[in-house]
Amino acid sequence: MALWRSDATPGVCAEDAQRWGVLGLLCLALVLSLTTWFSATAIVPELKAAWRLSGAIDAWLTNGVQIGFVAGALASSLVNLPDIVRLNRLMAMSALLAATANACLLLQPAPAGLVAARIVTGVALAGVYPPALKLVSTWFVRSRGLALGTVIGALTLGSSLPHLFRALTGSFDWQLVVLAATAATLAGSILFWFFAREGPYPFGKAVFDPRQIGAIFRDRSLMLVNIGYLGHMWELYAMWAWLLAYARAALEAQQQASPAFASLLTFLAIAAGVGGCLLGGVLSDRFGRSLTTAGMMMVSGLCAIAVGFAFDGPLWLFVLLIVVWGVSVIGDSAQFSAAVTELGDRRFVGTALSVQLGLGFALTVLAIWSVPHVAALRGSWHWAFLLLAPGPIIGAAAMLSLRRLPVAARMAGGKR
Repeated sequence: MALWRSDATPGVCAEDAQRWGVLGLLCLALVLSLTTWFSATAIVPELKAAWRLSGAIDAWLTNGVQIGFVAGALASSLVNLPDIVRLNRLMAMSALLAATANACLLLQPAPAGLVAARIVTGVALAGVYPPALKLVSTWFVRSRGLALGTVIGALTLGSSLPHLFRALTGSFDWQLVVLAATAATLAGSILFWFFAREGPYPFGKAVFDPRQIGAIFRDRSLMLVNIGYLGHMWELYAMWAWLLAYARAALEAQQQASPAFASLLTFLAIAAGVGGCLLGGVLSDRFGRSLTTAGMMMVSGLCAIAVGFAFDGPLWLFVLLIVVWGVSVIGDSAQFSAAVTELGDRRFVGTALSVQLGLGFALTVLAIWSVPHVAALRGSWHWAFLLLAPGPIIGAAAMLSLRRLPVAARMAGGKR
């Protein structure tokens, strides 16, 4: 089924409807495929009880995916894979690999096998997420910020779904969550293969050229974007990974302990980021990438500080803060990618995106590892998220510095 006519011209209503249709199908495939990211994290208590796992496995169930993603993204960028291979095939085969690795959890492997399965899941998802950003950019010149925000919203919703699965099933067999995520990812693979097509604004074909990695680091504007992204990523995945544990501890402190309610709150906070992604896209296209990302990071950094003050209640304030944090912590994410597509060499946009994402996810490994250690040292989760606040502060400063450069006028149609 063809979703793009080669004779379509920019501005024609049919093409406009067509590009939003492609975006919708792509986002559906992403929602389905990204359920594997936190499929194990959402059921950590059940896995530890069923397999008698040690406490150290908590971080590795999430960090395994992060490490795999970093390895996959950097390996992909070294050979310029997203700029050489057809994107629909790359995403479809990667999603299939993610589903297979996720299904391996049902075999109840030893701890080493469990972590290995999560690492392979991360490697596979590196062939889904960065190429999706590039593919959407080939359909959107106008409204690119909103389009990429929609893509990240899909990633956010997909990442949150395992928590919803867990909350709705109550006292359940953890295998149902794994089965649901695996089936969803298989469906996503099929959608990628048949419906993911590049649009009428391609970036051009590239050949293998490892020198492009160095060129990305020598470009000052791209470096500032990447510093901003690193600040954003220091906070994002550590918040997502440990929010369930934090919510459980906070509800116990408020004498309202409920594992199902903690899972539901975690889902609501992460899923609220879908609205943040759409809002960030609209604001970015209207007011500029730099201002939007800096503003979102300022709000999320304040939330990382303020949530500690609401740890003991009242409940309504705690819920409000984590939802606002969920909106702001991801709302700027797509705009760093949008900036790369506008500032980087058009022949190597896929490579530049993979480098950006690889560096960002490498940093998340340290952040995810550090937060529970801070909690353990203090004997409580109460102030553990304070560790995340410096990231968005540094990131906001980098994006405001980028806004002062003349080249920033290439972003968002001159809105910087």
